[in-house]
Amino acid sequence: MGWRTEEFGDSHGGIVGAVLADGGEPAPVYFDIGGGGAGRETRELWAYDGRLGRPQAAAFRAVCACGWRGESHTLDGQRIPDDPLDDLDTSAAFDDWREHIGAVERQTVPLPEDVTDLILRLDERLTVLADQAPVAALKSVAALERLARRIGQEAAYAARADELAPEAIGRALGITPAAAEARLSHYLLPG
Repeated sequence: MGWRTEEFGDSHGGIVGAVLADGGEPAPVYFDIGGGGAGRETRELWAYDGRLGRPQAAAFRAVCACGWRGESHTLDGQRIPDDPLDDLDTSAAFDDWREHIGAVERQTVPLPEDVTDLILRLDERLTVLADQAPVAALKSVAALERLARRIGQEAAYAARADELAPEAIGRALGITPAAAEARLSHYLLPG
């Protein structure tokens, strides 16, 4: 079970990863779920319990899709539970990942202060409106979706005209170049 943010999506998806006794990271574990080539691969801590020939984790850490790795936290004799949802306190890894996400956010292009304030005020007002006048809130959200689509299209075309590389856009937004290209493509008209 992984972590993700709406802003960064899969570019910074995180998990609780395993660390071996030598400090290394184990290879992914593959589970065959019915033959015929259908299976699942994971690097999550719960799979490294030492059973069925799988490696035994000695510690855990936050692992991000971008390649970042958090600090190792020893299991201190704790056993990896049979049920991944059982109690094993891995909150330290989540805290490390949240700090990483904060660092990523600080490296992105800053929004102008007046735009940030406007977005916050709009959020507050529409939250109240959704409770007091839900149909008016729906109408407001539809208008915002149209506005976002129009401005997104203008920005995407301007980025293309400026010949901004997906790598540069990705760095500015805190996402991978592929995710940046997908975001641009979302707003560009086909053809």
